[in-house]
Amino acid sequence: MPTDQHIAAGLLGRVGYGRVAASVRALPFLAPARHIVVADRVLLRMHRGHGHHRVCAGSVVAYGADNLGSAPVGMERWSVQVVGWCDSAEPTDAQLERFGPGPLRVDGSPFEAVYLEITPSIATVHSLGITPDIILEHPNEHSK
Repeated sequence: MPTDQHIAAGLLGRVGYGRVAASVRALPFLAPARHIVVADRVLLRMHRGHGHHRVCAGSVVAYGADNLGSAPVGMERWSVQVVGWCDSAEPTDAQLERFGPGPLRVDGSPFEAVYLEITPSIATVHSLGITPDIILEHPNEHSK
């Protein structure tokens, strides 16, 4: 039987974007990120210009993604959250290829990529009609 972390990894692999949550001086914030699943880690690509990566690296963060707004009619909807230690990362060439091209601009500024990795300690999956068998039978492109 798959664990919540296996199910979470499988679902994260079905979408390319999510939100990382952390806190600055006890105030929470959410930042968008592109992700891929690599073995037992979630590798993130973010925009360096906002500085969010400096808060996340060396801290415990939460990362969430879902298909709630994008699932076609009749398809199960789900939401995943992983919580774990976050560090700076240097992706391999193969991992960079999996990320694909970044945006040209973010909030009017040229996009400059920075990479983080989360080693999940806790994974939570919320679903509307999904079973683990369905999750494991469908391949995905972001968790190769």
